[in-house]
Amino acid sequence: MTARMIRAYLAGPDVFLPDAAAHAARKLAICARHGIEGLSPLNEDIATLAAMPEAEAWRAIFAKDLAMMGAADIIIANLTPFRGASADAGTLIELGWFLGRSKPAFGYSNSAQPFAARSAAQIAAIPDPMPGLTVGGFGLPDNLMIAGAVSAFVTPPDGRDRAFDSLEIFEACVVRAADRL
Repeated sequence: MTARMIRAYLAGPDVFLPDAAAHAARKLAICARHGIEGLSPLNEDIATLAAMPEAEAWRAIFAKDLAMMGAADIIIANLTPFRGASADAGTLIELGWFLGRSKPAFGYSNSAQPFAARSAAQIAAIPDPMPGLTVGGFGLPDNLMIAGAVSAFVTPPDGRDRAFDSLEIFEACVVRAADRL
């Protein structure tokens, strides 16, 4: 009897990329090369979703993603800052779901800049920020609760940011997950 491959839920805001399907296919191929079956939360059934009322469509997406997460053994989460100084909010919910079930979690970010530096820049941009407002960065790539939730948080080793859609750091994270499992 052959052991089945580890199944990884590939969380992240990549689903919002203009070429999301092609991007997901590249991620699935990377996973397969390293002995992992990737599960992409892409909404392939977009025609059906487009025909649904919005309230029904988002609930269908949520239910589908929960079922996919339930079928996964691990999560590999794209924690690259999205729409702010930190990771995508939906991705963080998914990461917490895996953490709550004691399933292994791996994360990566294409940003080499530490969380505190990104946050300080955002705070500085706020008109009349609250005096003394600080961020506990601890030299981490994101908020300590996010960094603490993952077994590995892979970032650019050379200190240079990568493009949001670069898959170099994703592959390094997949390798780390495959080595640990």
